[in-house]
This record gives sequence, structure tokens and C-alpha cells, in this order.
Amino acid sequence: MTVGSSARPIRLGLDRERGADPCIVVIFGASGDLTRRKLVPALYNLHLDGLLPTAFAVVGVSRGEITDQAFADSLREGVEAHSRRALTGEVWQQFEARLSCVAVATPEGYRGLADHLDALDRERGTGGNRLFYLATPPSAYTRIVEGLGGVGLNKPGREDGWSRIVLEKPIGRDLEGARMLNRAANRVFNERDVYRIDHYLGKETVQNLLVFRFANSIFEPLWNQKYVDHVQLTVSESIGVEGRGAYFEESGIARDMVQNHLFQLLCLTAMEPPVSLAADAIRDEKVKVLQSLRPVGPEQVRQSTVRAQYAAGTVSGVRVPGYREEPNVAPDSRIETYVAIRLHVDNWRWAGVPFYLRAGKRLSQRMTEIVLQFRDVPHRLFKDDLVPNTLTLRIQPDEGITLIFDSKVPGPKPQIRPVAMDFRYGTSFDDQPPEAYERLILDAILGDSTLFIRRDEVEAAWSYIDSLMTVWDADLDTGALAQYESGTHGPAEADELLKRDGRRWRDL
Repeated sequence: MTVGSSARPIRLGLDRERGADPCIVVIFGASGDLTRRKLVPALYNLHLDGLLPTAFAVVGVSRGEITDQAFADSLREGVEAHSRRALTGEVWQQFEARLSCVAVATPEGYRGLADHLDALDRERGTGGNRLFYLATPPSAYTRIVEGLGGVGLNKPGREDGWSRIVLEKPIGRDLEGARMLNRAANRVFNERDVYRIDHYLGKETVQNLLVFRFANSIFEPLWNQKYVDHVQLTVSESIGVEGRGAYFEESGIARDMVQNHLFQLLCLTAMEPPVSLAADAIRDEKVKVLQSLRPVGPEQVRQSTVRAQYAAGTVSGVRVPGYREEPNVAPDSRIETYVAIRLHVDNWRWAGVPFYLRAGKRLSQRMTEIVLQFRDVPHRLFKDDLVPNTLTLRIQPDEGITLIFDSKVPGPKPQIRPVAMDFRYGTSFDDQPPEAYERLILDAILGDSTLFIRRDEVEAAWSYIDSLMTVWDADLDTGALAQYESGTHGPAEADELLKRDGRRWRDL
């Protein structure tokens, strides 16, 4: 069995095809959790599917010395534990032959990395094409980028090659931090070669949102303020901070989830039809959504947001501690693990339609979804209480789309009951959908930036979040930080936020 003998044609974006170029993927943070759990399992599955070229290599970069064999053994354990498909011995042998590791602990170490990549170009015919993936803390980004530029690795190994860099979230922890990282990246790499990744954009339902909206004539005419009462976007997690207390004390849920994941879902839900499927045409429309967000002053922030922190409780029958009892968390911490926000997109399509965003940890279940609730019928002909029509796009788990509408119950009485039209990826298609990182790594190799975040998009999102953070920080000592029991749907204050508008959250 030979896998990856030649890369088969790949659909680029949503309307173009081409095969993957020979290349080297260089992963900084070789021994990190992200590399073992996500990146290398994704590369292994791409190799298994024949989507990577024969002339291909993976180079891990670590701060300490790691032998090639120790590196390969660690990655094999990661693939065995985390790949969506079982590891096959013969396929792994082919993949393992493409692995190597280089130690880079000083500026001089980048020269050794450059020499190693040049040698691989000669040995494997990788054409001077390099994809640098920074699976490291953002605090290391500037140092790594400058190190690459210092030895010319921001330029391709050959005149007709390419050199790209992938940056993991978070891109900064505020607007100024994001601008500093962006300036550092753009001093060394051209913006077209900088790929800021948000793995949510690699999920099938998120990608399908564009197709659902712009390839079907029955929904797009309803996708506006004439027919939509409000929109809810939810990212709910049942887990806590999972040993990342120190990180979470620096970020909080707004920085960790809202600025990136939730705002990406917001942009794809609210954007106008792009003029084409070109990457920048789509990203132009996403930026316009962020630029259309209604500015909020201190009183609006206090009236339109809820911050909360999880207390001890029970999740799936297991007693769990409160956030302040987690390791590396201050016993008097004021960091939010839940946030709810009401915002408005002030443009022609969405004037007057509130968007309700919520994200939280230690809630009753893991769920990410987009819900459009449609307006009531203009005149009630029936005595029954009608359930509002809703369109739900489930991002995770059980990816799919559900439409709820009212229907007559069979029988002589005119009784009405809500029913569901339900589409699920798992039952509608034979193919198992790829993991998000598979799609995004492949797109970066192909040079397709459609599902990556542009510099102005990052900064526009941070600009809005900063306006909230300024008020929250000012109220840190006096402003109420609500509490909610772990394993519930969140704080009562978030329910009240919608209740004041005559609405309610969709049940988790």
C-alpha cells in the first residue's frame, strides 16, 4: 500500500482545483500539546488521504535537543491517541520517514535550521517551499519571526518557491498587543504570507454556512431584519480550565473565545454576499460586519453584558470545583469564565436585530451553535400558543442544521405542535468529515487564505472587545461578577438580559 505517492487534485477555496506543491512544514513547539494532539494527527490523515505530495517533510523545532527517533515516537503516541482514524503501521512508516527535529535555542540556531531545510530541499525535492507553524505561546512569536527573518527564511528556498507562516490564536490580548504582533509579522513576512488561524473556521458546518446562505434561494431572502427577530450565538463547554488556570487568569473567556471564535461565527452569519469566492472578497465582507458593530459607552456596556464565574457543582454526575479552587487561580479572582453580550450590527440588513452572544465553561453540555429566530406571524389565526420558527446551525457536536416550524397534529382537533426538519452530516454523507486542522493546514500549504483571518479583521475585533474590557476593568472592584453553579446553563443575570427584551435563551 502506497499512500501520498502523488497529491491528487484538491479543491482550492470553494471553486478551484490544484494539487499541493512539494514543501516542508516546520513546526515550532515540536514537543507541545498542540503538535501531538492536533497538528501531526492532521498531517497524518492528510497523508493517509493522499493529499500531501511525495516531496514532503515535517521538521519539528524545539528549544532542547530531541533526537529524530524520540520526536517520531512522541508523535506516533499522539496519532494513536488523537487521530480520527487508526494508525496503520505501513502508512506510519512512510510518514515517519519524513520527520526530523532541530533544536533552536539561540539566534545562531536559526542558521542551523536554515541549513537543515536546504539539505532537505536537495534530498527530497521539496522545491524551497516552507510553511512555518508557530505552535508556541504568542509571547514567542516576535522572537521566532525575527529569527526566521535574520537568516532569510522569510524568503523561499528557491526563486519560484514560497514561504508562509501560520500564527495560532490569540493574536495579542488587546488591540495594542495585536497591532504589535501584526507589525512584527509584517516587518518580516508579506501580509499575503501570514496565516492567522482560528480552528473554528475549519469545521464543516462553519464552511457550509456560506454554501447554505449563498447557494440556496429559499433562505437568503429571509436572512434580514424583515424576517429575523434575533440571533443567538453560543459556545458552551462542559469542561473547566483543564489545568490552564494561569493562562485563563490572563485571558478570561472574552479574550479566549469571544474575540475569535464567536466573532468569526458572527461575521459569517451577518456578512453580505461577497462579489466572488476569492479569499479577500470574503474577508472584506467579514471586516465590514465588525466595522458595523454599534459603538458602546460605559452605560451600554453595563446594560448589555453579563460577566460570571463558575462555582462548584456537578457535571455529568461528577462533583467539580469552582473556578477559584482550580490550580494557579487566585482565591479572589475576578476573571470571567462566562460572558453574555447583546450587540447590534448597524447596517441595512440587520438594523434593529439584536445579536446575543454567550460563551462559558462548566456549563451543562458542550455545544456550539448559531440560531436565527424568526419574527412572529403578523396576525394570529389560531388559539394555540405558536412556537417561534427557528433555524439552528450546529457547529459541534453532531454537526448539522435544524429548522423548527409549527404543524397540525393529526386528528379532528386543530391542535398545533412544533416539528423539526433535521439534517446531520453524520447520517447524510458517507464520508467522515475531516478535522478542522486538516482542512486549514492543507489550505495554508495550498496558499488559500479564505478561512484565515486578515490583519484588519483581527484589529477590528479587538477594537470592540477593548471597549468592553475598559469598562469591565474600571468596574473590577465595584462591579458585580455573577456566579453560576457548574453543570447549569449559566447565571440568572444572563437570563435577565434577554428577559428585559421579551426573549429567552435557547436551552442548552
